[in-house]
Amino acid sequence: MNIKELLSTGKTIRGDQKLPLAQIIVRMGKVFWDICRRERNASKDAPIHNDEELKKELGNIIFSTIRRCDDLWYDPEECIQTAIDCQQKFQK
Repeated sequence: MNIKELLSTGKTIRGDQKLPLAQIIVRMGKVFWDICRRERNASKDAPIHNDEELKKELGNIIFSTIRRCDDLWYDPEECIQTAIDCQQKFQK
């Protein structure tokens, strides 16, 4: 799938409501925390420490961030290109 298809799929799943930045931060923080829990490796979380769960959370970051760019009226493709340009510049 390309970025536009992913955005369309996200809107099909979640509807057209755009979230404000505060709600985006909360939702992204939750996913990031789930990944942090994996690294923390507490025994109570052992049942969900598997590759499938980690892949799901990484996918959530990618898939949801595309939608969140759109929520803030940014073009996800432009955001991705900006990130690529910055990372290339940083590497030099």
